[in-house]
Amino acid sequence: MKKKLLSVLVGLCLASPLLLAQTTPKPAPATSPPTALEAAQDQGVAGSEVSALTEALFLQLLVSEITTQEGEPAAGFTLMLDAARKTNDAQLYQRATDIALQSRSGDAALQAAQAWRQAQPGSREANRYVLQLLIALNRISQTSEPIKTGVALTPAAERSIVMSAIPAAYARVTDKKLASAVVEEALVSYLLDPATAGSAWTTVGRMRMAAGDAAGALDAAQKGQALDPSYEGPVLLALELIDPKLPAAEVMVKKYYSGSVNVQPEMRMAYARALLDAMRYGEASAQMLTVTREKPDFANAWLVLGSLEFQDNQLAKSQASLQRFVDLNASSAKTPQPGVDQEAGRGLIQAYLLLAQIAEKRKDFSAAEAWLNKIDNADDMVQAQSRRASLLASQGKLEEGRALIRALPERNPGDARLKLLAEIALLRDLKKYQLAFDLLGQALIKSPNDADLVYDQAMLAEKLGQLPEMERLIKRVIEIKPDYHSAYNALGYSLAERNLRLPEAKAMIQKALEFVPNDPFIQDSLGWVEFRLGNLNEAIKIFTIAFKAKPDAEIAAHFGEVLWTIGQRDKALAIWREGQLLNPDNETLLETIKRLKVKL
Repeated sequence: MKKKLLSVLVGLCLASPLLLAQTTPKPAPATSPPTALEAAQDQGVAGSEVSALTEALFLQLLVSEITTQEGEPAAGFTLMLDAARKTNDAQLYQRATDIALQSRSGDAALQAAQAWRQAQPGSREANRYVLQLLIALNRISQTSEPIKTGVALTPAAERSIVMSAIPAAYARVTDKKLASAVVEEALVSYLLDPATAGSAWTTVGRMRMAAGDAAGALDAAQKGQALDPSYEGPVLLALELIDPKLPAAEVMVKKYYSGSVNVQPEMRMAYARALLDAMRYGEASAQMLTVTREKPDFANAWLVLGSLEFQDNQLAKSQASLQRFVDLNASSAKTPQPGVDQEAGRGLIQAYLLLAQIAEKRKDFSAAEAWLNKIDNADDMVQAQSRRASLLASQGKLEEGRALIRALPERNPGDARLKLLAEIALLRDLKKYQLAFDLLGQALIKSPNDADLVYDQAMLAEKLGQLPEMERLIKRVIEIKPDYHSAYNALGYSLAERNLRLPEAKAMIQKALEFVPNDPFIQDSLGWVEFRLGNLNEAIKIFTIAFKAKPDAEIAAHFGEVLWTIGQRDKALAIWREGQLLNPDNETLLETIKRLKVKL
């Protein structure tokens, strides 16, 4: 019965112009019932076209929606597209396109979008639909024209924003090289225009980078910077390209940061993030110090600086920086901003946890608890309770601390893993290596292919002196995850430390450096194995680079021993003293000084 009714309605809608004319609404007495069109208007069927519709055309829209809802989207689409063409209304073209999309008919959706753009050539929205549909249908070679049109239709002041969004539109395309070529062809007229060259070349560079052409991406960034030195886009692209294999990327970045241009704090933060990714912590700290000096009210810089200072065991400086971050966020809370507030909230939790750790290191347990009490977000309770457990353990209440972690609720499988790792970390920090090793063994029964858990157990096996077991577990990690660089480094360093199979040890460490070339701790391992091999000059060169990149007590221990061995004892003493200032409790440094019978 329903299908029969629909057939009648469809027939009415496709009737001759004479019928449409006959159904045009006429003035009616005040007492007569409202027409269908009037009723629709009373019910809020809005749109600029409604008042101009005949009742027959309105009925056509109604039938389109009914047929679509009743499982006949093809008929609904045809009726909606016909209505859009009759009224030249953008909302109806968009609705026809959406109906086709909902029925997973990409070709029909493209047909509607193209009809929309043809009817309204100045519509940016119609052009956007066409572009997105061509990409979704993998007709990449046809997307050049919509790109050109989209940029041309955009006001000049907004073109940089529009161009910067283009790479994201092609993110899921399989043929990245074709997409890159198409976009570059579409933007060719903007690449030489000083007003748009910076953003256009940045877009081309990002397309090339996505296609795996790092050298081409850098070339685009360089051209963009040359044509528009003040535009930030090429520099941000170059930051992502920093790599020992592309030294020109950092040359370009340094040129920007050392120039006369007024560098915004966000840009220095971006550089610091790139340096942190490259494990160049000292340089990252220098950037943060510059930000805090030039813009002391820029809160996030204080958080990053405080975190780096904590990592370097500069507790007083770290506390001051983190407190500054907390204070700045407290003052900005008077004018809340949703997006900013959420980011600041995450930062505050990180600051509270670090401040609690600083207080704990100073044995000020009440202050540590006060910082932890500021954390009330359920998502962060594992971290907060872990710190509380550490406070208890520091006061001789290890089992109470473990119970505190175990009592945490498990809302999902991930919470159970976080609790396990927290308890293992607690035991490891207290040098309860056997307990931690056994706990990991129980966890690995359930998750035998968890590379992180296997690696952690290997490190505990080393602490327990179970070196064959440590080696077996490390090889298991590499079997599970061949790119696990820490495993290669751990095994190589362990062999070097025991003066065993040194060529193999060196090969393992070099393999780790292939994954993270600038890691100062892996460079430390390489320096140590070169020392064991008798390559003293090479060892000194490596340690000099590693210690400059990351002043650390353990690196200082190894570096100092090499200097001591070749007779540069004053330099060795200076390095060891610096290491003591960084971390007076470092086991490797203390063992080295004791073994060599050195008095500092």
